[in-house]
Amino acid sequence: MLFNFPKMSSLPIELWTKILEIGIQDCGLSYKDLCCISISCRLLHRLSVEDSLWNRLLSSDFPSSSTSSSSSSSKSLYKLRFERDKERKIAAHRRVVLRKESQILEHSRRLHDIQTCVSQEKLKAIQTSTELSHLRRVREASVALNVWQPEVVRGRQKQMVEQCVVPAESRIRTLEMELRLCKQHILGLEKSYRDEKCRLDNAKEELESLKYHPLRKHKPVGGGENEHKVKRKMLKSCNNSKHCCIGR
Repeated sequence: MLFNFPKMSSLPIELWTKILEIGIQDCGLSYKDLCCISISCRLLHRLSVEDSLWNRLLSSDFPSSSTSSSSSSSKSLYKLRFERDKERKIAAHRRVVLRKESQILEHSRRLHDIQTCVSQEKLKAIQTSTELSHLRRVREASVALNVWQPEVVRGRQKQMVEQCVVPAESRIRTLEMELRLCKQHILGLEKSYRDEKCRLDNAKEELESLKYHPLRKHKPVGGGENEHKVKRKMLKSCNNSKHCCIGR
């Protein structure tokens, strides 16, 4: 609003300088605003390089750094500090990205370990179940020998049956307990896998948001380019069909 006067020269230069200083000090005028003002006219372009303005920007944007410099102007000093601060922020952002990538690798390693443990527990459960079924058949066979076989055969098998019954029963109880423990362990591992998978997905989403920048080229994830091409073809075909209908 201040720069729509009929003649810029109607106000003294000192007043324009004071207006810019007040804009930087009280209205939050940034270096971007000052650069935009500098291309509006020759007078403001000449005033925008004043050391007093850039000294105020230096003290507001970089208060911890010293502003005393005899060899270079305040604008060049601000540019140097700005570039250093930009490099520092980029390096910090890279460290955050690398830290997040290391977290993703750690989550992936844990998922692989959990999958290995689940496969081992399932194999152990299958082996235990197989042995348990065999022992149950042995127990059923021993009962059948006592019931159905004649006295002559029963007498010959009695010693062997008596030797097998007690160890088989204790072994069956042990295997049943092991099978229940294996199932509980598998359920716990599967829950841990789901939780770790959720953490991995969240870390990947955070990494994508960290890598995304609106002013850089951003490649869509999961074949997004092909989807956009298909959508463009569909829109073109719809538009062509509409033109044909209108022409008829």
